[in-house]
Amino acid sequence: MKVEKFKVLLYLKKSGLDKSGKAPIMGRITVNRTMAQFSCKLSCTPELWNPRESRLNGKSKEAVEVNAKIDKLLLDINAAFDSLLERKSDFDAVSVKDAFQGSMNTQMTLLKQFRKINEDLLERVGIDRAYGTYDKYRYTLMILEEFVNKKLGVSDIAFGQLTERFIWDFQEFVLDEKKQAVDTLRHYLVLLKKVCRTAYKEGHSEKYHFCNFKLPKQKVSTPKALTHEEFVKVRDLEIPPQRASIVVTRDLFLFACFTGTSYADTVSITRDNLSRDDMGALWLKYRRKKNELRARVKLLPEAIALMEKYRDDKRETLFPKQLYSTLRGNMKILRVLAGIESDIVYHAGRHSFASLITLGDGVPIETISKMLGHSNIQTTQIYARVTPRKLFEDMNRFIEATGDLQLVL
Repeated sequence: MKVEKFKVLLYLKKSGLDKSGKAPIMGRITVNRTMAQFSCKLSCTPELWNPRESRLNGKSKEAVEVNAKIDKLLLDINAAFDSLLERKSDFDAVSVKDAFQGSMNTQMTLLKQFRKINEDLLERVGIDRAYGTYDKYRYTLMILEEFVNKKLGVSDIAFGQLTERFIWDFQEFVLDEKKQAVDTLRHYLVLLKKVCRTAYKEGHSEKYHFCNFKLPKQKVSTPKALTHEEFVKVRDLEIPPQRASIVVTRDLFLFACFTGTSYADTVSITRDNLSRDDMGALWLKYRRKKNELRARVKLLPEAIALMEKYRDDKRETLFPKQLYSTLRGNMKILRVLAGIESDIVYHAGRHSFASLITLGDGVPIETISKMLGHSNIQTTQIYARVTPRKLFEDMNRFIEATGDLQLVL
């Protein structure tokens, strides 16, 4: 398409003053012989408006803020125009307006794409995705919707309007206004990049936005695991029979300590996940709810005993299901009953399996990685902290192995 004329004109609608006496700023896009009007969703004091420059005069706070938004507006319109030019097909002023504003009827927009992904994910809950995964996407969408509505003043935004400034403003919104942690922000950005990548693959976006944007550095900390003394306190704790819910929580937690299973996996595994090897040993093999990777672990006698304790041929799962909210509350009670000072969460059982049960007894970290169902051994290295006991034992073996060596100068 040959474009002979492209122009954007901004003007005041002086007949529509608001209660504070400010006039709305309107716009008109011209492409060849076609025109399309739109609202800039901005207003200003009429006396400050410079019609020749399409800007506000002076350096007052109002002038600086409105002029900055006008600059961004014009950049977005030009980006939409350039995007349509790259398609090498006919378009008019209305097409530019729709591309700029993110017309809900003509194209896939950012929030619409996010909602579509969430709907598809919800349908897979219970099949190959856990509800917790969907919940993370759902909450990220809520934060993103709030940002777009509150900070950009629109209900949605076209992919052609996305710039690096968008992601920097979103970061500022999450950290400064919502007062959320950097790790939380990082999680939001990971999902945002996935949505943009999906839109690019499906042809809704002409480029993969933010593909080169570096995520904030993730804070790496050693996961909390039980000490040997704490583990013994939990294992040997006598719980009154009338507190059956606490007993179930303690046993589910101990199973995690002996097998490295997460809560979602512990309450989902069935007899189909059990198999015996050529030596007759019982193995637990399952696909993790979190990432669908295969995990396999040879069951210790203690883990088998726990399964037998709750054996019920009428129930499909190996263990009775307990609501996660109930389990979390019970873990706090369990800590108090066991006389442990620091907080304990269920996932500490998985960490304890990695460090206390396996690595502490000399199991190679590569083997532990396969047991836990990790795709990257670096993840296992974070989980499996080197205990002081393991450090001393390794040094003693090294000293014994080098005892016969003589230093020759």
